[in-house]
This record gives sequence, C-alpha cells and structure tokens, in this order.
Amino acid sequence: MELEGRTAIVTGSGRGIGRALALEFAREGASLVCCARRGKEIEETVSIIEKEGGSGLAIPCDVTKRAQVDALVSKALDTFGKIDVLFNNAAGFRALGGVWEVDPETWWADVTTNFLGPMLFSRAVLPSMMEQNAGVIINMNGGGATVPLPGGSGYGCSKAALMRFTETLAKELEREGYDILVLAIGPGLVHTETTQLQIDDARGRKWIPSTAEIIGSGESRPPEDCAKATVRMLRAARPEMNGRIFGVNTDFDEIVRRAAEIKEKDLHVMRLVD
Repeated sequence: MELEGRTAIVTGSGRGIGRALALEFAREGASLVCCARRGKEIEETVSIIEKEGGSGLAIPCDVTKRAQVDALVSKALDTFGKIDVLFNNAAGFRALGGVWEVDPETWWADVTTNFLGPMLFSRAVLPSMMEQNAGVIINMNGGGATVPLPGGSGYGCSKAALMRFTETLAKELEREGYDILVLAIGPGLVHTETTQLQIDDARGRKWIPSTAEIIGSGESRPPEDCAKATVRMLRAARPEMNGRIFGVNTDFDEIVRRAAEIKEKDLHVMRLVD
C-alpha cells in the first residue's frame, strides 16, 4: 500500500513514536487523524503536518472509552470519507514492580490502554474497511510480548495479548473473505516519556535496568526509525503477511521474496515451542 491519497488514524500521536508515525505518513501523502488524551499535543502534531502542506485532524480521545472511540471514527469518516490505515500506537506503562507491590488499578490501566484500546479502535474502523473491502490495521508490539518482562507484568502481558489479538483478528477477517490486513511491528527501545519513567523511578531502575543502560549508552532508537519501517511494511504488505509480527530491523524486501515460505512455515508469529 502506498499512502498517497489515503486516510490514517494514529493513536497516541501527540508525541514520541506516535507523532513520528503521523508526520511520516503525512509526508507520504496521507491525511491524518491524530488522537491522544492531551489535546494540545495532537494539535501541535497537526500544526506541523499542515505547515508541511499536509492535511490533519486532531481529536482528543481516551482509547479505553468506547463512546469516544466511536465518535472519533465517525468524525474521521465525515471529514475524509474513508479510513485506510489504523495504527494502534497509544500505550501505557506506569505499573513498575513485582506483582505483589504494584497498584492493581495502575496495572489494570496499563492493560486496558494497551489491549482494550486497540480492540475498540479496530472494532470501530472495521465496518468502513469491510464496506470498501480494503484496509490495514497495525498494532504496536512492545517489550514483554514474546519474553517475560519482570517488573512490567501489566505492560508485557497486555502486549502479548495484543499480538495474539493481531493474529486472531487477521484469521477472522480471512475466514469471512475480507482483503483487510492486520499486522504488528515493534519499534525497539526508544527514549520516550514512558522509558524515561523507568530511569527516573527507583522501581524501574531496580526491575528494568537495561532501559537506563541502553539509553545511557546511546543505543536507543529514534522514533523515526519505526515510522520509516512502518512505511516500508505497508509497501510490502500482502496476504501472506497477515497476522504476523515484524520489527524495525525487518528487511521487507526479503519478506516479500519469502512470502510463500513465511505463510507455509507459519513464521513471524507467537507459538509454543515443543
């Protein structure tokens, strides 16, 4: 998929990776619907898009609130007429520590933002995508999805659930005959407000010391890396990739060459290893 003339929703696009995604999509010719709880930040993102000659719409939204999600999608359709891409980027990672010491409400807030939010947004955009029988939903992978993340169980478990949701939704759409792809991508470790908390908070330094080590050594990735990789993934997107997980380092030319093998051998998915 080329983004020229498309409409994309990026959740959590007021800063960090979400803003980088929105700007990169706009530079590729897409109209952007920017969503976050902080209205000022997404307005700043849209202002940058418009100064560069693009088109954007800022809509404050809590991704865990169904009414707000449905209203945003309705307004996006009223404004742009269609939705071609949804990137579920918004995430929370506030619960730091062992399960016995974290606040259950903070832990659950991470889970609902990271898992319920993408479900609500996917559910809201799918009727229009089904009507046009086209579209791509992208879910953000994260630390703890494929390996345990001690000290970050809420975040890690929610991301693991989101990766399974990615494949499950893809198979549901395939079973009903829709040409809609559901993909996942991981950004690597990026210096954001979320990762800075792991440095500033004593529990983060205790449980996830690698964050400070990687950022301190200058080995973290800029948010633009994920944005550019996502554009490459969209260009490569094809049915054989449906429901699969990719990374910022993925060679998508190689993925295209091996597409049949990836589907036949069931690669780039979460599986029990026996």
